Amino acid sequence: MNINDFLEYMKTQKRVDSNSEVYGMFHELSQEALKITMEINNKYHTPEELVELFSALTGKPVDKTFRVFPPFYTDCGKNITIGKNVFINMCCKFQDQGGIIIGDGCLIGHNVILATLNHDINPKTRASLNPAPITLGKNVWLGAGVTVLGGVTIGDNSIVGAGSIVTKDIPPNCIAYGSPCKVIRTIDKI
Repeated sequence: MNINDFLEYMKTQKRVDSNSEVYGMFHELSQEALKITMEINNKYHTPEELVELFSALTGKPVDKTFRVFPPFYTDCGKNITIGKNVFINMCCKFQDQGGIIIGDGCLIGHNVILATLNHDINPKTRASLNPAPITLGKNVWLGAGVTVLGGVTIGDNSIVGAGSIVTKDIPPNCIAYGSPCKVIRTIDKI
């Protein structure tokens, strides 16, 4: 299996059995991600160097306007797409096998977790994984300590308050917070 086969399979959102070739690819990709994130996290890099390292981590060009404050953690890297003018603050953890798309202008606060995998509920197949993508629209702001679960889309311009757990889609132009996260009010268009 190559990276393109892996990414195509993950788009299907089909279960990944623990004895499958796809599951084996998880481990192969995680080793590469560990090497790159260790480099990112364990010495100073200029913003330009971090753009280069994130391009290697994701396997695609990351725009020169991207900024990140390490440390940053991911267990795959190859299924992250980052838009322009994105900022990721310290200590974020992305589990991206199911796919993470970050739109232009997103702000991601300290200690944010984006988790695109869930284990199977059947105890006999519990080691199997169920992928589902996360999509952040343009200009989304995730406050510190937010957790977003797989299958969630957060619409353009929306804000998720600190400490929230997002289990369902958030429409565009909203402020939402809580556990589970709920829309509190809309944002008037500026």
